[in-house]
Amino acid sequence: MVWRICSLLNLHQKNKNMIHDKDYIIRIVKQFSEMLSKLLLGKNEGELSELERVFDTNMNDTFKMSFDELSSKSTEEITQIINEKDTSHHLPYFELLGHLFFLKYHETGNKDFGEKAKTFYEIYLQKSGIFSLPVINRINEIKNSL
Repeated sequence: MVWRICSLLNLHQKNKNMIHDKDYIIRIVKQFSEMLSKLLLGKNEGELSELERVFDTNMNDTFKMSFDELSSKSTEEITQIINEKDTSHHLPYFELLGHLFFLKYHETGNKDFGEKAKTFYEIYLQKSGIFSLPVINRINEIKNSL
């Protein structure tokens, strides 16, 4: 009986840790997305080197790779990486990817980044079922400039 109670407590603790891990991951994704949104709106407070450091740290925390590594992958490969994650995390990741590639498209003019931003924003809108005027405007901006 004692062994059974200990076993149940252990299982409860593991489930609790998994919930905390998922909460942490989603919080990191949302914070990175918020940072990118602020950069897109031109609200970049801080020095450029500090912003680059924060960006690189967020990339590593969120995707476990640099932006160069991520951007070298095809849209399908990136989508597969996201689809392997917990289903409840898909929407924040797709929104984040849209913001990420849109920001880099604006910085560099790289048409591949624009295409990826458009694709990830479209996936985000389709899966979420929400109406987001800022996202729709960004998609239209990309379409008009490609």
